[in-house]
Amino acid sequence: MSTHDLVLVVDFGAQYAQLIARRVREAGVYSEVISHKLKLSEILKLNPKAIILSGGPASVYADNAPSIDKEVFNSGIPVFGICYGFQLMAQSLGGSVSKTGESEYGSTTVNVEVKSKIFNGLKPHQEVWMSHGDAVTKAPQDFIVTATSSGAPIAAFESTYLALAGVQFHPEVLHTQNGQTVLEHFLFDIAKLKPSWSTGNITEELITTIKDQIGEGLAICGLSGGVDSAVAAALVHKAIGNNLTCVFVDHGLLRQGEKEQVENDFVNATGAKLVIKDAKQRFLDALKDEKDPETKRKIIGREFIRVFEEAADEIVKSAQKPVDYLVQGTLYPDVVESGEGSATATIKSHHNVGGLPDDLTFKLVEPLRKLFKDEVRKVGKELNLPDAIINRHPFPGPGLAIRVVGEVNQDNLEILRSADAIAREELTKAGLDELVWQFPVVLLADVRSVGVQGDGRTYGHPIVLRPVSSEDAMTADWSRLDHELLARISNRITNEVKEVNRVVLDITSKPPGTIEWE
Repeated sequence: MSTHDLVLVVDFGAQYAQLIARRVREAGVYSEVISHKLKLSEILKLNPKAIILSGGPASVYADNAPSIDKEVFNSGIPVFGICYGFQLMAQSLGGSVSKTGESEYGSTTVNVEVKSKIFNGLKPHQEVWMSHGDAVTKAPQDFIVTATSSGAPIAAFESTYLALAGVQFHPEVLHTQNGQTVLEHFLFDIAKLKPSWSTGNITEELITTIKDQIGEGLAICGLSGGVDSAVAAALVHKAIGNNLTCVFVDHGLLRQGEKEQVENDFVNATGAKLVIKDAKQRFLDALKDEKDPETKRKIIGREFIRVFEEAADEIVKSAQKPVDYLVQGTLYPDVVESGEGSATATIKSHHNVGGLPDDLTFKLVEPLRKLFKDEVRKVGKELNLPDAIINRHPFPGPGLAIRVVGEVNQDNLEILRSADAIAREELTKAGLDELVWQFPVVLLADVRSVGVQGDGRTYGHPIVLRPVSSEDAMTADWSRLDHELLARISNRITNEVKEVNRVVLDITSKPPGTIEWE
């Protein structure tokens, strides 16, 4: 990927810095996220063709607010500021930022004041997504104010001869009308870049990178049955062949049919070596009496690694050489939510990022770490993986353990497994698998409610249906499923799963809620 023009997204603590990078890639330009703590010399070594400054939760005038070397604006590299990045650009170049008392959150109308490259060809009134309490009140010298809003006297500015521009709103979110067009105007009209990047032309580059990293070494890959680990394994298998052994851990936290899918679909498509480890009781014992979701994730991450180490020991005995590498299907959103982005908050630890034990002995191979889910699916198609794997709904590595709100035991898992199977079956029958991004089914094991079944009083558990629509899991909205479909799912669950007497629908977007409950 290093052979492509690079746009750097400087992260100032925004949860959506990765989303900006994704939008840049959609425009056909490769992008990566970096910390605002990087020195200018380090940034210049990366040879970026343009820089985008992300949003962030701080005020630019606050003590210890995240910043960047102001010389970046004099480096000759085109720079585009978004929200916090826009305010930082203004302040760094002699403008003013202050709290005006006119905060804007959500959909807002901006008025395009003059002709500009950023808004070229767009209508004079644009609906955009705002999220700010501070505002730019004075633009830097030689900058033209190009847009205003009711809460932002300066909602956008640009200096075309300096190749600098910025906007107060968030063009990266789908709620902003023509947001992608605004970004592309910066990339193509101000930064003068050419679209040359796509997932179709990086597969061979990824394989080459893997070869360089592993060489003649041995690697194991933990397969979950999901698209992420399957594509990661397929890439590594292309690179090192039989020096890869895939390990499928049956931890007892799987949904119905997942073990069989891995055994049949993946192995048939790739020819990779597969070892199945039955560790159901081990995980149940480790999770016994534990209800805290973060602790659950860390327990599962720890036990995964311990099982991998045991599998590696067995491989070493037969191969007569060490297994040094562990392949994982870590994606960009995993890294962001685990708090590894600069100044980002930890939303939840992912078992393959924040949940790894400190005494990990493997060297990690994470070929998908800089890709989003939709990009991973495209790479999977390049590798000729079957649609059953490529189009599978995302499923968390910790499995059903984080969809049981309460204690993870065999009884609760069986309740949830049965309800989940019904929901998935009905969604497939309705032909909606590809229209719904993900369909978590959650058991509230610590909650009981009164019901009536067969003229008798029941005291059963609620099941939560959480169908969501998304592009990349960074943001999501609840899927508006047909009421008749929801009714069929509810009726079947309450009729067929005797421990459940209530089915509810989660209609929360992300943000403020995450897709998974834990």
